[in-house]
Amino acid sequence: MTKSDNQFTRVAIFRNKEIRKTIHNNEWWFVVEDVVLALIDSSDPKQYIQRMKQRDPLLTKGWVQIVHTLEVPTEGGKQKMLCANTESIFRIIQSIPSSKAEPFKRWLAKVGYERVQEIENPELATKRTRILYKIKGYSEDWIEKRMRGIAIREELTDEWQKRGVKQQKEYEILTAEISKAAFGVTPSEYKKLKGLKRENLRDHMDDFELIFTMLGEKVTTEISRQEKPDTFPKNKTVAKRGGNVAGNARKQTEKEIGRSVVSKENYLKKPESHKQLKAKK
Repeated sequence: MTKSDNQFTRVAIFRNKEIRKTIHNNEWWFVVEDVVLALIDSSDPKQYIQRMKQRDPLLTKGWVQIVHTLEVPTEGGKQKMLCANTESIFRIIQSIPSSKAEPFKRWLAKVGYERVQEIENPELATKRTRILYKIKGYSEDWIEKRMRGIAIREELTDEWQKRGVKQQKEYEILTAEISKAAFGVTPSEYKKLKGLKRENLRDHMDDFELIFTMLGEKVTTEISRQEKPDTFPKNKTVAKRGGNVAGNARKQTEKEIGRSVVSKENYLKKPESHKQLKAKK
C-alpha cells in the first residue's frame, strides 16, 4: 500500500457493524473477519471462517487467490489482516447462509460507487467520515479534533515506516510507550478502563484525551524527524520522550482543573453531543 493509498483508509458501517477497509491496487479491500461478523450470529468469526472453508471446497481451493493479507490501521498500529475485494466478498457471502446477505451486497455496491467518487474528489472521503461521526452523535468541535488526530497519527506511522518499523508488534510497542508516558496506561489498559472491547479507543476519548494523544504523537514525530533513529530501541526511546511531553502537560493540567484527565467515560451509551445538551440544561 502506497502512502497516497493510506490516506483513504476508512472504517465503514453496515447496520451498526464496523467494516474496516483499505485501498489496494486502487480499489477497496474489506477485512474478511469484519464482513463475516456482520452476517452471522456468532462472536467468533475466525472459527466460523475455518468452518466455512471446510464446508465449501471451492472456496478453500481459491482462498489464496481471492484473499490477500494487507496492512490495516488499528489502535496498535498497522496490522496484517485477511482482506478481500468486492468481487471476492460476494463469493464469500455465497458460502454464508444468512438473510443479511442481500442487503450487504447492495451495501457493497454502494461503497464501490463511493470509492469511484472519492478517486475523482478525495475531499469526499473526509466529508463522509465527518458525516459518520455526526450521525453517531459527536459534536462539530469533537469531530474537528478527531480528524486532526487521524492526520497526526498517519504522519507518525509514515515516519515510523521510514525508520524501519515494519512489524505489527513493533507498532503496538511504540504506541504503548507513548500512551504509557502520556496517560500512565497502555492502549489495552485504557480500553479496559473504559469498558471497551473491539471499539476504537480514540472514538471514546473526550477533548482532553484527544488533545494529549495528539501532542504525544506529534512530538514523537518531530523528534524522530530531527534525530532519525535507525534502530527499534532508539525509536522506542523517542516514543517515550514524545509521550513524556504530553504526560507532563497532562499532569499540569490536572493540577489546574482539579481532576484526572484519564477517564472511564466513553460514548457507548451517551453520544458526546447529547452530553453537551444535558450540560446546557
